[in-house]
Amino acid sequence: MGTYEQLLEGFTGFTWQHAVMLVIGAVLIYLAIKKKYEPLLLLPIGFGAILANIPYSAAIGEEGFLTILYKAGISNELFPILIFIAIGAMIDFSPLLKQPVTLFFGAAAQFGIFAAMLLAASTNLIEIPEAIANFMGLDPSAPLFSLKESAAIGIIGAADGPTSIFVGNKFAPRYIGAITVAAYSYMALVPMIQPPVIKALTTKAERKIRMDIDYDVKVSKTVLILFPIMVTVVAGIVAPISVPLIGSLMFGNLVRECGVLERLSQTAQNELGNIVTLLLGITIGSTMVAEQFLRPQTLVILLIGLLAFVFDTAFGVLFAKFVNLFLKKKINPMIGGCGISAFPMSARVVQQMAQKEDPTNFILMPAIGANVAGQIGSVIAGSIILALLG
Repeated sequence: MGTYEQLLEGFTGFTWQHAVMLVIGAVLIYLAIKKKYEPLLLLPIGFGAILANIPYSAAIGEEGFLTILYKAGISNELFPILIFIAIGAMIDFSPLLKQPVTLFFGAAAQFGIFAAMLLAASTNLIEIPEAIANFMGLDPSAPLFSLKESAAIGIIGAADGPTSIFVGNKFAPRYIGAITVAAYSYMALVPMIQPPVIKALTTKAERKIRMDIDYDVKVSKTVLILFPIMVTVVAGIVAPISVPLIGSLMFGNLVRECGVLERLSQTAQNELGNIVTLLLGITIGSTMVAEQFLRPQTLVILLIGLLAFVFDTAFGVLFAKFVNLFLKKKINPMIGGCGISAFPMSARVVQQMAQKEDPTNFILMPAIGANVAGQIGSVIAGSIILALLG
């Protein structure tokens, strides 16, 4: 190709699909900057999508730096593991240990994972007319999603970006862009998704329930140190495939709680978390190539992901109301919705809802307890799926 043709190849190779993806990238950047929706991730993802959808972009391809980053950090699951170390260093498990019942909310809210998995798998029962399938570029004789791909889509319901990447890369690499964008986008939209669901399932009186902040319980340093070790051992024995995820999360927490690695704890929370988040976001954005992203399956994944978040929230709240039937000192059922892994956004949303009903009500710490339980629950649920289908 001559020099003249090389100068024009960007224009001649530009299609409407590229235009759509550039707009999607711009929208993600807008949401990050203007609306402040998860800006640490949506902005790099949006810009990565722009870099990947410029025709003949040298940022992707065999020697592109984004492809190199993908091979170095996503295809081998390194970035999600490092992110979990940073998250673990940020988490305080004291609220969970003071009120252990909140651990069950973290388990109950994972219902959305399995509901979304069933929804994705059930799409194969729908018969698509051959004419429509041909128009949409689908094979009418082939399932829309395989069982493993359905499981990877279901992980969106964990409300946990790193776990979604970890499972999606193993089970559904061709949909990794759609799965990751859905997971992080809906995490950013938790303030819009959760309140209507919680309000629909609770009464005004229930939303006003006050909770003890400390429950007259003090968690010793020894317990805080032993907790991450014991969780790693137990979860690892139950599901050995969970060790990379739960182990990195708990290692980060042990660094925080041990009291002798303050510099490393701060490094994990700040420098490590910031650098890996930056690289992770722009690399994931680069997987949103028009040819792979703009297809009917992406819309189905986004819809199922939204329903998964709704199911997570609803089942967590309903489980909290069920637990209240057996408790003299009632739990504010809104914290059941914090059992998803969207830490700490979900806890903040519930605290804001409580204060709208009663400005003097403070349930943030119990909500945080349920939220960190959801962090553990999402990792274990993802690992169980990996163990069963892997």
